[in-house]
Amino acid sequence: MRRRTFLAAAGGAPFAQGAGMPVRVDGDGMLIAGGRRKFITGLYQLPKVPGAWAEAAGAGFNLVHTAPRAGELDLAHQHGLHAWVSLGSVAPSGRAASEAHIRNTVLALKDKPALAFWETEDEPAYVWKKPGRTRVAPEAIIATREFVRRLDPAHPFYLNHAPTNLVATLRRYNDGAEILATDVYPVAPHGIRELYALWPDGQQGDFLNREISQVGQYADKMRQVAGGSRAVFLVLQAFAWEDLRKQGRDPAMVLYPDRSQLRFMTYQAIAHGVNGVLYWGLSHTPPEAALWTDLKAVALELASLAAELAAPSEGVPLRLEYHDTGHSLDRGIEHIVKRSRNGAVIVAVNADKNPVEVSISGLERFRACEVLFENRRVALAGGTLHDRFPPFQARVYRVVA
Repeated sequence: MRRRTFLAAAGGAPFAQGAGMPVRVDGDGMLIAGGRRKFITGLYQLPKVPGAWAEAAGAGFNLVHTAPRAGELDLAHQHGLHAWVSLGSVAPSGRAASEAHIRNTVLALKDKPALAFWETEDEPAYVWKKPGRTRVAPEAIIATREFVRRLDPAHPFYLNHAPTNLVATLRRYNDGAEILATDVYPVAPHGIRELYALWPDGQQGDFLNREISQVGQYADKMRQVAGGSRAVFLVLQAFAWEDLRKQGRDPAMVLYPDRSQLRFMTYQAIAHGVNGVLYWGLSHTPPEAALWTDLKAVALELASLAAELAAPSEGVPLRLEYHDTGHSLDRGIEHIVKRSRNGAVIVAVNADKNPVEVSISGLERFRACEVLFENRRVALAGGTLHDRFPPFQARVYRVVA
């Protein structure tokens, strides 16, 4: 959805620090900063809690969206964080004025050690309820990137799209960014009234799948848009839709993603190969809501896996054998294997609304398996582990060679 204000965020596992540090995208889409591969975990906004910067940094977030002011980038740097800045785009009318504004911003901020990348416009292809129109033309986005690259070749560009529009439409913007994203916010109560960006069925997304497992489908869609050489991020839900309503809010319709849902959406995005996750909406979330506590818990897990999430995928051809639970199998288990010291980490999610029981084989070169964040182990015998997943459950296994 369109952001109408500048937003802030924070991160705890810092990039390497240095004035004007170059950032680039590796061949598999992972960002490299200061010579280190980095999986991005960021917030668009700080939580509404005391000591918000320290809170977010301590939870392990590593990225901050700031207003285009040196003081905010300096504040990010003081917390060991990196940031991105929105520039807008070069306007076809008033080109000289918009170029001057962007030039002044870039020259003032490009050597700040906190800067990770630039952004032009949010959701440029998206116009609510006006199919066939684009809010900002691809040519304007691409021209802005080319203009800024002449001033600052050291930092890439980020471009977030709405979850709708055709792949072909979104690809027209590709030359305007090295990092592409989409925002998908599937947690909405049944019966919610119409609201900007919500379709008549109460969903922001437009796939047939109305469940939270649509996150993985949108990750795949954005990889189709981006191709293999660009980074793909997912922007995930950290708000209740009803809290966005400016008047006539219905307290019965206020529904926040809970910890299990936040965890599932995050790990499903990872299982689909994204290079970063960002969370939007905390500025709309009151401090008494449990959402920030739940999101921190998820972020701390990601921070503990920072090295593995940034690592290349491991070529382990897993084989899945399902066991009858009395339910059909729809999407089943989705997974990714990441390199780890002395072994590998397997991120696996049950994308079905029903429980799934599965044997995962192909692990002959590993001798033991721990289920991270659950304080339990599963037997690994003959290269096979056996486990049961509740609906929309995420599991992280560490297998040791």
